[in-house]
Amino acid sequence: MFTAPEPAVRDRMLSARSHACALLGLADTAGGEVWGYAGRTLSRAVRTLTGAAWLRLVSDPQGKSGGKLWEGPREAEQSLPPAVPRPRLLGLCDWSADGWDYRAEHYEFVTTLPVARSPVLHHDADLPDTWWQSLHQALAHIALIRTGRQAVREQYIRRRVPEFTGITPGEITWTTAHGDLHWANLTGPALTLLDWEGWGTAPLGYDAATLYLHSLPVPDVAERIRKEFTHELDTPAGRIGELTACTEILQAAPRVPFYANLANGVRQHLRRLANPRSGSAPSRL
Repeated sequence: MFTAPEPAVRDRMLSARSHACALLGLADTAGGEVWGYAGRTLSRAVRTLTGAAWLRLVSDPQGKSGGKLWEGPREAEQSLPPAVPRPRLLGLCDWSADGWDYRAEHYEFVTTLPVARSPVLHHDADLPDTWWQSLHQALAHIALIRTGRQAVREQYIRRRVPEFTGITPGEITWTTAHGDLHWANLTGPALTLLDWEGWGTAPLGYDAATLYLHSLPVPDVAERIRKEFTHELDTPAGRIGELTACTEILQAAPRVPFYANLANGVRQHLRRLANPRSGSAPSRL
C-alpha cells in the first residue's frame, strides 16, 4: 500500500524476513513486496511444502512492541468466528536483533486479489450483489464480538473530532469493528477481510463510513455504500462514526500522500454532513 522505505530500512526488513523464513521453515519468493507505513511492516508470498502461503513481518523499536497493533492479528485469530472470511493465522514467531523487535506472522494464502492496490478507490469496483451480502454478514458477525480492544478511543473522539470538524459529538453508541475497512483490505469478487491489526470497539457506522470515504473518487461506488449502510450512516449514532472517520483522514493527510489527495473530498462531504441544506455546521451532534 505504501512505497518502499529508505534503503537502510528496506535492507533491515528484508534481512529480518529471511531470518523469519528460516525460523518458520518457509521458502521466500522474489518480488511482490507490500510495505506498511514507513517500512514498519513487510508482506509477500512464501512457499511451503504444500503450496503458497503469506508472511507478514512487523517491527518496532526494541522495548516498544506489544499493545493493540502488535497483538491484533493473534487476538483476531483467537476471537473471530469462522463465518468472518479472513486468512487464517497458521503460526508466528518473535525475536529481537540490533535494537528492534520483530514478529513474523504466517498466514494462509488468499487467491483473490484486493479490490484496489491503494486504500483509496480510483476505479469502478464492479462487485456482485453476493459480495455486498457477504460484507454485511461479516460485519454483523464482527459486531457481536465482546472485546476489550479499542479501534478508536473515546478520548480521541472527544478531543479530535471537534478540532477537525467543528462538531462536538454527543453520546457514542459502541460496536466492534474491523477498524481499517478500505479497498486494499478487501478482496473481490470473493470477499476476504485482510489486516486485523487494528480491530476493536468503535462508534456505530465507523467501518461503513471508512469504506465510504475511501470511495469518494468513484461516486457510483460511494453512493452504493451509502445505500447499503443507510441504516447506520443516516442515524445520529452513525454520524458520530462518520465524523470520526473523517477526522482520522484529515489528521493523517499531512503525512500520507493518498490522504492528502482525498482531504478536499472529505472536507466537502463534511460540509454536507454538517448541514446539507444551509451549509452551516451545528456545534453539537
